Amino acid sequence: MALEDAKNEIDLAFTRKGLTGLAFENAFGGATSFLRRSYRKDLTGVDLAILGVAFDQAVTHRTGTRFGPRAIREASTLLPFDPPYGWTTNPLEEMAIVDYGDLAFDYAKVADFPATLTAQIATILAQDVGTITLGGDHYITLPILKAYAEKFGPLSVIQFDAHSDLWKDDDYSRIDHGTMMYKAVKLGYVAPKRSLQIGIRTQCDDYLGFHYLDARTVHQKGIDFVVAEAKARVGDHATYITFDIDALDPAFAPGTGTPVWGGLASWQAAAILRGLAGIRLVGGDIVEVSPPFDPAGTTAVAGAHVAQELICLYHYAKFVK
Repeated sequence: MALEDAKNEIDLAFTRKGLTGLAFENAFGGATSFLRRSYRKDLTGVDLAILGVAFDQAVTHRTGTRFGPRAIREASTLLPFDPPYGWTTNPLEEMAIVDYGDLAFDYAKVADFPATLTAQIATILAQDVGTITLGGDHYITLPILKAYAEKFGPLSVIQFDAHSDLWKDDDYSRIDHGTMMYKAVKLGYVAPKRSLQIGIRTQCDDYLGFHYLDARTVHQKGIDFVVAEAKARVGDHATYITFDIDALDPAFAPGTGTPVWGGLASWQAAAILRGLAGIRLVGGDIVEVSPPFDPAGTTAVAGAHVAQELICLYHYAKFVK
């Protein structure tokens, strides 16, 4: 298979034979599944499911992340021609990955949304299939973590973010992307002392035991320091990575709801993620990509690359380590 196969390959989301392999379909055409994987609900023989969650009803500022999954899928069409750069393994050819489509939920019954998402993730995990989720605002991580904690126990979490999302909020019926990690800790889904936040650059009065490396520390101490800190924190525990795209500086990711200057460069995020190879990653998400504020599509491209790196980390943990 090579580039000349583009004249024959089309709509691999529906026509792909098998669950593995690169894709040579023209990047500008065809049905836009993530990395041109098959759209599929049957998880027989599947290792990893990509789930879109088009939800942005928990934001505190600009909306638009409901369009994130669609934009990330479209941006990902640039990627599956080659093995992921910089990795010695190729999950596209060595692991069965499917695009599970988007979560179905009633947009007018927001209070029902958390349980709906938790049930969907739990259904996938019950089949020994991992998930990488395309958001959506950052609230979605809370119901996802609930499902993961039910299977794995309290998780180690690596959170890339400009914000700690640890605002105090003891009203557990509130749906708020700024308090979701506070609730995840209080509900026992996350073990904060073996977790880490990276890229923080807004005020937090109480980190609830989380260790954090703010963006300035990342800039000053470098990639190797950050990777070593993260690996030391999570150890061999089941680990979940949640990547809020506003961890990146607005120069690299303008399309997000609550941008904050002074953030990570895209090359720093790429190097940190790649350096985390070997952690016991059980799942992850990329959130807060807001296409209405992303005129050149650069934020969606960054989001697609993050999701691909999460796939590589999951593959490395499950099949290589």
